[in-house]
Amino acid sequence: MKKLLQEFKEFISRGNVLDMAVGVVIASAFTAVVNAAVSGLVTPIIGLFIPNSTFAEWAPGGFAIGAFVNAVITFLITAAVIFLVMKVVNAARNAKKKPEEPAAPTTKTCPYCLSDDVKIGATKCPHCASELPKEE
Repeated sequence: MKKLLQEFKEFISRGNVLDMAVGVVIASAFTAVVNAAVSGLVTPIIGLFIPNSTFAEWAPGGFAIGAFVNAVITFLITAAVIFLVMKVVNAARNAKKKPEEPAAPTTKTCPYCLSDDVKIGATKCPHCASELPKEE
């Protein structure tokens, strides 16, 4: 039991637990935004093209299939809105990033034996022992 409490204490004291908690809170707030966008913007637009687009009352044979169809359609619309929001966020995030400059090479090729793992400052090739030309 003592070991279990120690493991729990280590788990709680890690930073990723706090990060996870913040993520859950942000996700719930984002859910409210997406639900408002879907119910207030997207669903009325679809209603313009498909009159009486509610399936909630549809219950053939006593099965509430309409509620299921409504939930599936709402899920697909919500997923599409989240997809579009993430595309815009990622595009904005990538636009702000500076392109990375390529790293300076740390090795060169020996002109005699063609070994390509000779260090830049070397004066002799470690493979063929040839004197390397001075770099400028």
